[in-house]
Amino acid sequence: MERIVLASNNKHKIQEFKEILKNYEILSLNDIQFFDEIEETGETFEENSLIKAQTIHDYLKKQHQGMMVVSDDSGLCCESLEGSPGVYSARYAGNHNNQANRDKLRKELQGKDPKAAFVCCITLIKPDGDVSQFVGSTSGRIIDEERGDTSFGYDCIFLSDDLNKTFGEATEEEKNSVSHRSRAIQKLVDAL
Repeated sequence: MERIVLASNNKHKIQEFKEILKNYEILSLNDIQFFDEIEETGETFEENSLIKAQTIHDYLKKQHQGMMVVSDDSGLCCESLEGSPGVYSARYAGNHNNQANRDKLRKELQGKDPKAAFVCCITLIKPDGDVSQFVGSTSGRIIDEERGDTSFGYDCIFLSDDLNKTFGEATEEEKNSVSHRSRAIQKLVDAL
C-alpha cells in the first residue's frame, strides 16, 4: 500500500483523510518522527499549505524517504470583513480560544453582511517534487446564536447553505458531505 504523509498530528484531520483515502496508508508527523513546529508565515491558505508540505517534503528527502506529502490549511472567510478571519481563524482573538474567536467575529459583523465561507487548500507534493494544490469551499452565513456543538471553532455559528443548519448541529456525516475539506480532498482523490 502506498504511503502518504499528512503534515499534521490532528487526530480528527488524520481520521478524516484515512476515511477518504482508503487505498493509502496515512502517516502523521509523529509517525515519521517530525517534532518541530512549522511556522505558518503565509498570507493565504495556499501559501501556508505549501509551507507545511514543502517543510515535510524536504525533511523526508534528507531522510532518504520518498513519499507523497499532503498538507492543508483552512479557515473561515467573511465577505464584509474582506476575507477575515481567513488564515488567522484559529487565533483571531489573539489565541486559540474558540469562544473568544466567535465573540470577536460576531461583534465585528454587527450591522454587516453575514455571508461567509469555509475554505480549504490542500497541497500534494510527490516524491519527485511535483506540486499540486486543490481548493474546496462551502458557503453559509454567520448567525448570532450558538447552535449545536460548541467545541469546534466557528461551527456552531456557521449556518450552512447546503444543510440549512449550523455545522454544530450537523452530524459528522452531514458536515463531511458538504465541508470545504471534503470537497478539497475529493479533488485530491481525483488527481491521485
